[in-house]
Amino acid sequence: MIDENRVEAGALSATGVPAERVLEEVRELRASDAPTHGGRLFAYVYDPAVPGLDELAAAAHRESAHVNGLDPTAFPSLLAMENALVGAAGRVLGAGPGTTAPDVVGSVTSGGTESLILAVKAARDAHPEIAAPRILVPSSAHAAFAKAAHYLRVALDVVPVSPDTLRPDPAAMAAAIRPETVLVACSAPSYAHGVVDPVAEIAAAAAEAGVRCHVDACFGGWTLPYLRRLGEPVPPFDFAVAGVTSISVDLHKYAYAPKGVSVLLHRDAALRAPQYFAYADWPGYTMINPVIASTRSGGPIAAAYATLRHLGDDGYLRLAAVTRDAVAGLADAVRAVDGLRLMAEPESTVVCFTATDGGPDLFVLVDELTARGWHTQPQLSYAGLPASVHLTVTAAVAPRVAEFGPDLTEAVAAATAAGPVRLPAELAALAGALTPGDLTPELVAGLAAGLGMGGEADGAPLPERMAVVNTLLDAAPPALRERLLVEFVGLLQRPTW
Repeated sequence: MIDENRVEAGALSATGVPAERVLEEVRELRASDAPTHGGRLFAYVYDPAVPGLDELAAAAHRESAHVNGLDPTAFPSLLAMENALVGAAGRVLGAGPGTTAPDVVGSVTSGGTESLILAVKAARDAHPEIAAPRILVPSSAHAAFAKAAHYLRVALDVVPVSPDTLRPDPAAMAAAIRPETVLVACSAPSYAHGVVDPVAEIAAAAAEAGVRCHVDACFGGWTLPYLRRLGEPVPPFDFAVAGVTSISVDLHKYAYAPKGVSVLLHRDAALRAPQYFAYADWPGYTMINPVIASTRSGGPIAAAYATLRHLGDDGYLRLAAVTRDAVAGLADAVRAVDGLRLMAEPESTVVCFTATDGGPDLFVLVDELTARGWHTQPQLSYAGLPASVHLTVTAAVAPRVAEFGPDLTEAVAAATAAGPVRLPAELAALAGALTPGDLTPELVAGLAAGLGMGGEADGAPLPERMAVVNTLLDAAPPALRERLLVEFVGLLQRPTW
């Protein structure tokens, strides 16, 4: 008998909701999101603006959504598609028959962070004799390396990058390798600034020390080879570099597959072997996992397979050319505005800029761009590097480039007129004096309320303008930033009753 007094909790309704109404609810919720298509969002999503591609990927996802990658003997379709994706990624990155890396193998993961965690795990587990393993990265390496070190209890050694080149010094990287170092990493390119590290020199130093070298090409691994084919001066970074032992590349970035699909490649099967987890000492099935997840939906893998098959090599070359031209146009727009300068000359698919002395407050500028429909990514200052604005450029941006320049000029003028954010004196003092241990729930709640965060009465848990929040975070040292953001996000992530 149905209890009519049951209370609905979150997404669980008492009697079920008609399908069309559920879809309407999803559309209503999505209406407050940043736009995933149209070339006005410069982070998080990758849009090739290819008609029909979304529909194809969604259909392929639907065909395999309930296929489980846990057991390839039960679902050989998923194994076949995964092997095809690994082969395609290997080919793009200089591996396969007829190359100097004919024995490359790999695995499909849920994203770049999982790929990097597994690269660290494989390196750590290859040396059980090292009681306190360490990994070595440039300060511009993706934060996922720090996450891997934290999860896997591996020490993280960091070499600073040059403020001028935004790259690590290969000699400094070589000097930082220790007997306990199990992995040296570099980026192609670094996410923050879009520059390619000196991979050949770093890999040579790692090889001389007998240490693995991982290239984090999650961001650029699918575009740099095509840019090279288009005549761009891309430095060596892939398996053509002898000391490179593993590479990660995200297919949900510039291969334009839906979230979340990445590929982790190893130069040979012996290097990959420690990545696996196997367990038979229990009465159930013997668990064998190449990646972190056990159950894996076939949906993302099938969607990626369909995307690669449909676009093809010629399609990716065309998209790389369109993106390259969009990057050039956006860089020109930045150069044309007084008060701004490029952090580095673009060499991949990133335009990163900062303010000159006397230029606008970048955090106010980001808000002004948002008000004009451009969603950019502010980056806080760090270790002598100034705050900056990051633009991830995709093929969909190309038709919008001509609009960006005038809006950027207007936004800079508005930000200059508004002036820099001035934190209240007591707030600035707190940011400079607090330690992570000083933060109590009451203090965090008070800070959040003062910044306009966490209020749900109007359905907007975040303030419309984020300049004050970003200014406070920028004034805090990294450890305090981390704790503040953890607490702020904790305030936002609360159950709906």
